[in-house]
Amino acid sequence: MTAHYQQEEPDWIIFGNNYSELSQLPEKTRTALLYHGIGTKACYYAEDLSHFDVRFTEGPHRQQQLQNLYPQACFIQSGFAKLDPLAPINLPYPQAFKPEQHGLSSNKPTLLYAPTFYPSSIECMPRDWPALLPDCNIIIKPHLNSYLHPNYKAQRKCFQAWSKHNNTYLAPPEELSLLPYMATADLLISEASSALFEFAALNKPVVWLDFLKLRWSYRGPLRFRFEKRMDQTITPYQTLAAHVEKPSQLVKILKAELSNPERLSSERNRTTEELIGTLDGKVSERIVNYLLNN
Repeated sequence: MTAHYQQEEPDWIIFGNNYSELSQLPEKTRTALLYHGIGTKACYYAEDLSHFDVRFTEGPHRQQQLQNLYPQACFIQSGFAKLDPLAPINLPYPQAFKPEQHGLSSNKPTLLYAPTFYPSSIECMPRDWPALLPDCNIIIKPHLNSYLHPNYKAQRKCFQAWSKHNNTYLAPPEELSLLPYMATADLLISEASSALFEFAALNKPVVWLDFLKLRWSYRGPLRFRFEKRMDQTITPYQTLAAHVEKPSQLVKILKAELSNPERLSSERNRTTEELIGTLDGKVSERIVNYLLNN
């Protein structure tokens, strides 16, 4: 891609992650980082991500943290553009998942299980958990790495087993966007992931799974490696969700959150304001205006 950029000499290039060849880009080309997730891992704060001409940030919490870490870098707080289509002014979302078109019931609450690939809860989930929730639709939206990486064959076996239940829809790998499912779901289930904070921004309940399958190199006395991998600054925001410590608690907690969806509304709103920023549907517009004016 660098050769292409050198030939085209664009005014701006917008990246969604780190790009190791920034120094080789044309001198006239400016670069912007629009990070792909809210970030629950420590790599969100990697120094390389401050080397762009500008990095757009989400809420005031992350804006302040990044600016303190890298005072020489340019950070512009804009909000989280990914959620623009689901902002109140843009609803209803035309691409929203329609349960009845996929063999599910339009009269049942819909649970969205969106696990990350690592560290993940997938292999620790109750073996027949969809059968324990017959009064709910269940959407399983795996991370693309769970589908493609050779190390995650066991995860794929779990997906296939769960998809055989008649109240369950397994999103295929080509359906990359989580937004259609977020628009429809009444509750999201995940681990410490960007998806969890994104869904909470819609002020709908989230269930945070604390049980994870860790590699041996992250267990016991080596657990400090896992702690180092994760962003510890999100700890104060863990109160936005109901937490499940053991798989045996899952169904009980899911039913409790469905029956009282407003229970943690104030915590979700506080977290959204600080981590994600305003959900006004105009984040993309602000970013475009900055690029055009600079």
